[in-house]
Amino acid sequence: MAVVRLDLNLPAFQSELFALDAGPLRQMQKVLQKLSKMEWSAVYQDHGLKWEALKEQPGKFSFRVSQQCRAVALRDGDHLRIQSLHFDHDSAYRKK
Repeated sequence: MAVVRLDLNLPAFQSELFALDAGPLRQMQKVLQKLSKMEWSAVYQDHGLKWEALKEQPGKFSFRVSQQCRAVALRDGDHLRIQSLHFDHDSAYRKK
């Protein structure tokens, strides 16, 4: 099975990432390091990530960064293209 390849290049995501305070930024770093070492089958089963398909946004997924934050991403082959961060959990599930 293929290892997750992270794509952090979406400008909207980068703006959100660079605006994070030290605590949330460290948490994001931990999650990104964890993801970069995982195979895709493990991502789907990891209880800490709480990986969910977004019903209103086909092809997109949500996963836990921290208790306060979720990320929305798109799987493209082996790449995980992170699109946005959501500190209001409900906003991760709204159609954009």
